[in-house]
Amino acid sequence: MALYKIEKHQLKQIKSKPFNLEKDLQKLIEANLSLIMGLEFVETEVSIKNKRIDTLAFDKETKSFVIVEYKRDKNSSVIDQGFTYLSLLLENKEAFIYVYYESKKQHLNKSDIDWSQTRMIFIAPSFTDYQKQAINFQDLPIELWEAQKYDDILSILPIRKNDSAASIKPMIEDKYKEISKEIVTYTQEQHLSNIPDGTKELYEKFKNAILNLDDNIRVESTKLYIVFKKENINLCSIVIHKNDIKLFINLEKGVLDDSKKLTRDVSKIGHWAVGDYELSIESDKNLEYIMSLVKQTLVN
Repeated sequence: MALYKIEKHQLKQIKSKPFNLEKDLQKLIEANLSLIMGLEFVETEVSIKNKRIDTLAFDKETKSFVIVEYKRDKNSSVIDQGFTYLSLLLENKEAFIYVYYESKKQHLNKSDIDWSQTRMIFIAPSFTDYQKQAINFQDLPIELWEAQKYDDILSILPIRKNDSAASIKPMIEDKYKEISKEIVTYTQEQHLSNIPDGTKELYEKFKNAILNLDDNIRVESTKLYIVFKKENINLCSIVIHKNDIKLFINLEKGVLDDSKKLTRDVSKIGHWAVGDYELSIESDKNLEYIMSLVKQTLVN
């Protein structure tokens, strides 16, 4: 990505400057994991069974562990390394729970963690086309993020997978079969399976309308709902039912301006998705107005 500084109607390119030490990037990411990725930092340089993990994080939204590695070798396989670390985690669950306790002084039970949503993140200044293509599968629990430093500016962006990406399961080597059985990377297609066509069409209309609010909004799927994010911010989420969809707007109670009173306060009611406002949607009658509600998450 090219960055330019405006000087008297002229553009001056800001050139990227690598970190003096690779450890500097790691320290910066660890200190800002919540801001950048919405993750809780757990521990740095974790050694388990003679393997060292650069950064261990925890995703409170999905209740799962996330391993973060800083890629040094451009020619190595992100698939092999990723599955190796995922296997390490799944085979040593108690050890990772203990690391969390030692760092946070909070107890976690195995049942508190959704091991099926465990994932791996690689961060590097750049990745090869081969590495990017290698993770372009819809159900692969491995992500690539590119981080570039420009003077005192850091640019960090995830490599997006194609919406039409295939499943990796038919191609997984035998040594990784057990991992693929336990870790499930959820997709929109899974949420839409066994759903009537009318509800599917309704979801597609609202999905496209949300994506049209900002070019940087992306769609992610968790076990229980579909989430729309800009950078690491959860804007809204959708839970799909057979006869309707439920939209949750991620604003705290008292913040949303809803003059038509279409939303319901769920701040004190247990619900799957994030946000204090819920709408039950059965048609696209109020689509434009509902988008005006979702748009408020972009400015709050």
